[in-house]
Amino acid sequence: MQCYTELAPPTAVSHALNLPFLTSKAHNLVVAKNSLLQVFETKSTTTEVASDGVDAAGNAAPNFDTEAADVPLQRTENTGKLVLVGEFPLAGTVISLARIKVLGTKSKGEALLVAFRDAKLSLVEWDPETYSLHTISIHYYENPELLGAPWAADLKDTHNFLTADPTSRCAALKFGVHHLAILPFRQPDIAEDEYDSDLEGAPPKAMDMDVVNGQDVHKTPYNSSFVLPLTHLDPLLTQPVHLAFLYEYREPTFGIIASSKVTTPSLIAERRDILTYTVFTLDLEQKASTTLLSIQGLPYDVNKVVPLPLPIGGALLLGANELIHVDQAGKTNGVAVNEFAKTSTSFPLVDQSDLALRLEGCIVEVLSPDTGDLLIVLNDGKIITLTFTLDGRNVSGITLQLVDSAQGGDVLPGRASCASNLGRGRIFVGSEDADSVLLGWASKTQPGRKRSQADIAADSEDSDMDEDEDNDDMDDDLYGDTTTTVKKITSAAAEPTAPGSYTFRIHDVLPSLAPIRDVVLSPTVGDKRAASASSSSPSALAGDILASHGRGKAGAVTVLNRELKPTQLAQSVLASAKGLWAVHAKQQAPEGMITDAGDTEGNLASDAEYDQYLVVCKARDDENDDTVVYQVNGNELEETSKGDFEREEGTTLDVGVLARGTKVVQIMRSEVRTYDSELNMDVIHQMEERPDGEDGEELKIINASFADPYLLVLRDDSTLKIFRADANGDIEELETSLTGQTWLSASLYKSSVDSEVYAFLLTAEQGLRVYAMSNLEEPSYVAEGLGFLPPILTADYKQRASSAKETLTEIIAADLGDSVSKSPYLIARTSGDNLVIYKAYHYPPRPSSEPWTKNLRWTKQAQPHLPRLQTTPNVEDESVRTVNMLKALDNVNGFSAVFLQGANPSFILKEASSLPRVIDLSSKSVKGLTRFHTSGCQRGFAYIDAEDQLRISQLPSQTHYGHLGWAARTMSMGSEIYAVSHHPRGIYVVGTGQTEEFTLPEDTYHYEWAKEDTNFRPHVEQGILKVIDSETWSVIETIVLDPQEEVLCIKTLNLEVSENTHERRPLIAVGTAIVRGEDLATKGNIRIFEVITVVPEPGRPETNKKLRLIVKDEVKGAVSAISDIGSQGFMIMAQGQKCMVRGLKEDGTLLPVAFMDMQCYVTVLKSLPQTNMLLMGDAYKGLWFTGYNEEPYKMLLFGRSRTRLEVMAADFLPFEKSLHIIIADADMNLQVLQFDPENPKSMGGLRLLHKSTFHTGHFPVAMNLLKGSKTMPVVSDFLDGNSTEATQPDNSGAQSLDQILLTTQTGALGLLTPLSESTYRRLSGLSTYLANTLESACGLNPRSYRAVENELGGGGGTRGIVDGTLLLRWGELGKQRQKEGLGRFGAQDDTFAQERDILMGGGLFGRK
Repeated sequence: MQCYTELAPPTAVSHALNLPFLTSKAHNLVVAKNSLLQVFETKSTTTEVASDGVDAAGNAAPNFDTEAADVPLQRTENTGKLVLVGEFPLAGTVISLARIKVLGTKSKGEALLVAFRDAKLSLVEWDPETYSLHTISIHYYENPELLGAPWAADLKDTHNFLTADPTSRCAALKFGVHHLAILPFRQPDIAEDEYDSDLEGAPPKAMDMDVVNGQDVHKTPYNSSFVLPLTHLDPLLTQPVHLAFLYEYREPTFGIIASSKVTTPSLIAERRDILTYTVFTLDLEQKASTTLLSIQGLPYDVNKVVPLPLPIGGALLLGANELIHVDQAGKTNGVAVNEFAKTSTSFPLVDQSDLALRLEGCIVEVLSPDTGDLLIVLNDGKIITLTFTLDGRNVSGITLQLVDSAQGGDVLPGRASCASNLGRGRIFVGSEDADSVLLGWASKTQPGRKRSQADIAADSEDSDMDEDEDNDDMDDDLYGDTTTTVKKITSAAAEPTAPGSYTFRIHDVLPSLAPIRDVVLSPTVGDKRAASASSSSPSALAGDILASHGRGKAGAVTVLNRELKPTQLAQSVLASAKGLWAVHAKQQAPEGMITDAGDTEGNLASDAEYDQYLVVCKARDDENDDTVVYQVNGNELEETSKGDFEREEGTTLDVGVLARGTKVVQIMRSEVRTYDSELNMDVIHQMEERPDGEDGEELKIINASFADPYLLVLRDDSTLKIFRADANGDIEELETSLTGQTWLSASLYKSSVDSEVYAFLLTAEQGLRVYAMSNLEEPSYVAEGLGFLPPILTADYKQRASSAKETLTEIIAADLGDSVSKSPYLIARTSGDNLVIYKAYHYPPRPSSEPWTKNLRWTKQAQPHLPRLQTTPNVEDESVRTVNMLKALDNVNGFSAVFLQGANPSFILKEASSLPRVIDLSSKSVKGLTRFHTSGCQRGFAYIDAEDQLRISQLPSQTHYGHLGWAARTMSMGSEIYAVSHHPRGIYVVGTGQTEEFTLPEDTYHYEWAKEDTNFRPHVEQGILKVIDSETWSVIETIVLDPQEEVLCIKTLNLEVSENTHERRPLIAVGTAIVRGEDLATKGNIRIFEVITVVPEPGRPETNKKLRLIVKDEVKGAVSAISDIGSQGFMIMAQGQKCMVRGLKEDGTLLPVAFMDMQCYVTVLKSLPQTNMLLMGDAYKGLWFTGYNEEPYKMLLFGRSRTRLEVMAADFLPFEKSLHIIIADADMNLQVLQFDPENPKSMGGLRLLHKSTFHTGHFPVAMNLLKGSKTMPVVSDFLDGNSTEATQPDNSGAQSLDQILLTTQTGALGLLTPLSESTYRRLSGLSTYLANTLESACGLNPRSYRAVENELGGGGGTRGIVDGTLLLRWGELGKQRQKEGLGRFGAQDDTFAQERDILMGGGLFGRK
């Protein structure tokens, strides 16, 4: 019984699509990341670029490292940025996206058709009322009757994809071997002779209504779909390759590449040029088709149809060695891009083999709709432009041009998976192997050829097909040429684009962690194997997880931290400090200067004004407080007695500035004091006496909020005082009816939309009132249902009187975002420090003349963060607590953020292309925090922790927070990283490679190899070992391996180096493979290195460490896996089809002592720490559970899995008195096996019992067994089920919990946690409750997504794995729904919160 949780979402972009989604005129980008759907909008910003027009990839992301010197830049350009609108987790794997123009969408825009791996189609639209996706329909085609013969390939093993007609008349889903599902869509009012069957004599007033029994009935935007076997179109289409709908046909028409036999390079002599390209037109009414043209004898490697819009038209057929254009009349023009095209086909091609291109896996997208030029991204990230030579209206030639590096031809980091033209000179290029980028392009103006993108940037329709609905002048022929078409064709010149006409640069980046190749875990995380290997003086890693990822030149390492570890610039001790505030006061704002609150980008300038004072409140022994003012000089603080600032009498609660920064305001317990910029006394505003008080006791201030020119204070009787600074800088009290009412919390928010200041007030009934400060007599917005925490908060939201309410203690409205985009959010804090985040939107859309609160709504954001348990003294105690626990920060390293002070210090950070994330600060507790801007701390912050340490800090530079929910800092390595390991001496050993041409070696048995004469040779990897210093991240040593030798695995093992003294050292073991082609046997090497101390290079003290080779042993077969074993300091290695135990001898040799035969290829070799038990996984033949005996040396087989199982990763999972084995297979499933020799079905343990199967949706890479510091809370369930009692876990006596960290190729991180019987029943019930209650995007079923068909049972019944990803969405429910779920399954809120904390890795990552 286990629970699977996704700690980080997938980041690999598999599909992207541009369409008007939010509105009819919007330009939105929809991005699919495996099982995550994101909707973006583009925003133009003005940026400075270098004179060559090419920006590095690092310049695309916001550069928050403001300490860098100014770089001379020569011009400004419009730069596009991606701004996230919404993010939706899907219970399915996306395989295709298509845009559909359907009738009557709620947003008036187009709909999105999403295809999933299991032959499902979901038609969704944007719902502006709920600010979310709305599923119009879902279509299933996974009927077993449609899958063909019993021996046919399974649905999951076939190439399934979706294609849509450009005019949205229908869409086609190819699934199975050769099935085509056609989904027709209703069309708007058209002539009766063109589509009279749908009208049926009805008046053309509304196509979305039908008349039944005299009443209007809603008509769906689609007609009934049908499945059409491709063999019904043509009996020869038994092996379809690809198909796509074509442009400019009056009926839905598609072109398909197919053959009657399977194509394969090994049979090229017999099956040469057997592909056929056929164009069919569909009759949707009769469910029939007509063949328009057929071209036979195509090269065997043609694999994709790319439809081309006008002015080119037709289709482009992509092959590995050639490109072929086919126009509407069937005329072909082909280009051979390498010399292999001559030998592999007889099809007529124009020779451009000097380009020496490899087109496998390339992506093609329309570059310029005006000229028809195409963009081609090769599998190594290089950019090619394709232009056509026109002879009148016909294509007479194709020209391919490599884009030079000076024009940005190599700005893309790696292979592309998709591309989408966003118009306005921007193309989004998605990648599963590297970061996805928003690519901008510009072209040189050529007379008669094309316009500059600067001239057409305002043309919002440059990326859409111009579909003329008025067809009166249309010729009644098949192709339907219009006058608009003729204009487009004649505008294109006959000559191809001149070389160097296009220039590319990166506008924005979506960072990716995919594919993860290897991970290194910090010993503090609880990696049992890493801790044992680095037991001698372990060196702390830079973060919780270090992951190597990316392919090719996109290879990089990323340091992941669950908590934010700021860059410490200075620290000092401030005894008894309670709070601090940085102050920047100015005598008079220079005319024309942009103030701090006005422009964030202006604040990032190097000449921005710095803070002058730091005010600190300190506690005294006599229960009184002192206030100390420090003069700020860089990071140096000097106490000053300047001015009349009150320092000795009373407690300072807050300090701020008003009147455009010319007045300093000090908030004390019973008075408000104002000073000028030199801290000279101005005015004292005294609080009045209590009406029922004795001895003249005054009201006490407990809260204050600043928003120039207003100040709002909340007093202990829950009443308000409001002050305003006039034009002369005088601060006066405002008389309003609000002062006579009571409020629980109050904050001011200055809107960036209409420059109005709003007061957000929390009523005693947990309702929200918003007042515009220009009209305080009546609220501009009221939402009484805030306390119910509904998913959508509106002014008219009403809940039952008996519904449960959350106890809210504080609310704050603030802008969240970065320098690219900011938007208003409402953050509510509960009594348990839980944070609820709402995003503002308007429905119906707010007219620009109306106030910001008109039609205002709030949507709750997904936020799984949980506060830490109260294991330390509560700093929220009255003696030490600060005034506001939530503090808005307008510019911290470019971020507009909110910080939570107290025992659970955390930042709420949001990037333009991500959701807001709550990330804990790496500190026990924080008494006070303020933003801090000085010459020594640019746009940083200062805070006081529980140990009275003043820490002046900055957010880490070049770090992303929003895309993963972790603090992620990426360092590019420039080459693919296959393996990485950490050594206690403070170094990383990284296995990379460099490509080299492969030449056939001399061999006495293959005389024909010497006759090979080609310049277009394949490329193979040559392994390289790099030693990287963990402090400076610089390469201190490089070791080049033998030719054609690739690094497979690197491990740090604690091996015995002496048979006499039995001394052990941490050594580096490297396993490699020597691959010399498919005709020669693979060999391998095992190398053992030790780290020695040498004389460092001058000026580089980190180079005092070097690797010394101890052992190099060549073996038969590749060394694919390495692990330590036993208690004698031996190692076990997989060499070919054997797993062999070896010991290091003093003479530098490895002595084999025991072995076990395997079958195909060993992928997994794991030992359970402190035992002699091992797992051996085979890539095809399942898993072996074995043991190692030291006296005598021998290997024992304990049990095996079923033989037909592809083991990609595996690990032990011990829990209580049972031993489970977790396997991740090639179908993206988790298989749970148990070793139970007492079960009769296990045949004495020889058969590992299969317990359950769980579909993750992500291809696995590796598993790591971790030991956490927390245990599940103890819950006593009574038989009647009416009483539960939760107790805090006692970690002193309980055994710590083992968990498994799963890494994947999509960049997702998963965590598998074992559960007890009672916990499993409760969490399983809550997961089912959430699956039935939460709205599932695209109408998918979460339970069917996780279930696996034909699951094998095991002894004692099967128990499925709980979907913990659903449990982490608990906060998306309203309070009443949460109460119902907890009551139904006998759970308590605090107990469930502790369980969710452990499921999220609470005992593994961050502060334990």
